[in-house]
Amino acid sequence: MQVIDAEAVHQALDFPSLTAALRDTFAQPAGMPQRQVFPLDDSSHSDAFAVLPAWNQKTIAVKAFTYFPGNPKKSPELESLYSKILIFNRETGEPQALVDGTSVTYWRTAAISALASQYLSRSDAKHLLLFGTGRLATFMALAHASVRQLKTIAVWGRSPDKVDKTISAIQAAAPQIEVKACEDLPKAVAAADIISCATGAPAPLFDSAWVAPGSHVDLVGNHNHDRRECDSELVVKAEVYVDAKVNVFAEAGELLIPVSEGVFELSQVKGELADLCRGDIPGRQDEQGITLFKSVGTALADLVGAQLVYEKQALRL
Repeated sequence: MQVIDAEAVHQALDFPSLTAALRDTFAQPAGMPQRQVFPLDDSSHSDAFAVLPAWNQKTIAVKAFTYFPGNPKKSPELESLYSKILIFNRETGEPQALVDGTSVTYWRTAAISALASQYLSRSDAKHLLLFGTGRLATFMALAHASVRQLKTIAVWGRSPDKVDKTISAIQAAAPQIEVKACEDLPKAVAAADIISCATGAPAPLFDSAWVAPGSHVDLVGNHNHDRRECDSELVVKAEVYVDAKVNVFAEAGELLIPVSEGVFELSQVKGELADLCRGDIPGRQDEQGITLFKSVGTALADLVGAQLVYEKQALRL
């Protein structure tokens, strides 16, 4: 059994091949129970341990991760999240690899949003507004740029220093795109063809009244039932899609809060990513409509990322 570290993951993955692998896998039969997240103390946003299983015709996978949000305050050497993915051969049950899950999570989260964008954003989308300056931010920008011919990326964040660092990282990887700081938020939201949010914000980041017709909104930062990155009005007026109902319907405040307010029903969700990949639903049809994709992450996406890394690693040995 191979042990594959983060550096090897980053060397193995690219967005075109990962997005294609995700599309193929999500279009095929697979098993994915609801993920189990176990709070380790009594606070509402506590230290936690989670287990995410999935399987398809090729692979069995389970991701385990720990989430300790107070770690960075304890020591700069500590991360808030640690994760490993264990994959097995589906035919024999033989263990194949233990893969760094944190790095795979960055890649697969961004690639899932890019895959959804292929179905839900306008094909001529050129302007991306990116909320967030954490470690996921650069991955999100580059993933969206891999499926749409972006001309500009505006970056919003609360720390000017982090905004500058994020801009530099994106610009280094995509020099053909103009990357700039978001200085006028209402104007930037109105100008965006794609709005991608990857933050820890507990409350809506922008006013839905600013969102222009034909926009696509991508929400990946929140995994809590009482937090959200967008307001209820946006959910009500948008065509809503999710990565997987089994997890989103249990965790995502973006949908659960409007439900509690009586302005939205989960039955109004148009479909899951798998429905789009199989062609069971068409995705965007109205150039003036607003689409919204809510993702909280899936074990099946972890499986795809880890399996692709394992296969590419095997070719190098």
